Amino acid sequence: MKRRQFLALASSAAAAAILTACGKKEAASSAAATATAGSSAAAGNVTIKVGATPVPHADLLKVAAKNLEKEGTLQIVEFNDYVQPNTALEDKSIDANFFQHKPYLDDFQKQHKTHLLALAPIHIEPISLYASKSKDLKNIKNGATIAIPNDATNGGRALLLLQSAGIIQLKKGTGINATKADIVSNPHNVKLQELEAAQIPRSLKDVDFAVINSNFALTVNLNPVKDALFIEDSKSPYANYLVVRQGDENRPEIQKLVKALQSPEVKEYIDKNLKGAVVAAF
Repeated sequence: MKRRQFLALASSAAAAAILTACGKKEAASSAAATATAGSSAAAGNVTIKVGATPVPHADLLKVAAKNLEKEGTLQIVEFNDYVQPNTALEDKSIDANFFQHKPYLDDFQKQHKTHLLALAPIHIEPISLYASKSKDLKNIKNGATIAIPNDATNGGRALLLLQSAGIIQLKKGTGINATKADIVSNPHNVKLQELEAAQIPRSLKDVDFAVINSNFALTVNLNPVKDALFIEDSKSPYANYLVVRQGDENRPEIQKLVKALQSPEVKEYIDKNLKGAVVAAF
């Protein structure tokens, strides 16, 4: 038998079809990429589709693709929300996804009864607090509005960040599942406005402060290291994982993708280009 060969082709959405589901949008991969994948399959090559949010996940996949040039076709399908990548993976529209940390996946699986597996940690994106109408954490006005993510895990993460910044205090022992009901002290009477994580950067001008995930901050040219008022420390448990369906973790092409994502080349790209806004987790 001829040895399978991967022709590494990282294909993002060149001619995107916008789909709406649960009020959220997905940027699909290009028709040209699909045609390339089809011709590769016909020639006996392996094609693997990976769903990812654009920055930095899709960018890191493009770096990893260079290490897969002799292994097959890597087709990147870009999404702009935190729901569709998991539903697409569950229904086998894609082979893997790369956008989320394990606490988010665990919560998603409880809610949606999916059968997914966090396979390999790739990087950490520190969540950070940014200024808008107000600039000074030492003189927060009474009733200031702070935008935080509305999903359970990132919302809890945001509350822990606000506690670390000295803005609120939570019940003793409160962890990553913190909710607004756990707030025991709010000396500035701040109002927490819960929004979809992807929407917060576009709503920054409407609030006094905002807690933003680094991947979405980077899309609007906000660098956590340079621009944040307060940043999550390096002990964060929120590593972003390559996620697959349960039972697919030992597929040879999946294992090769893990190796490519955890390569020295990807780490060098993270260190050189993202400069603390993203930290390698391997």
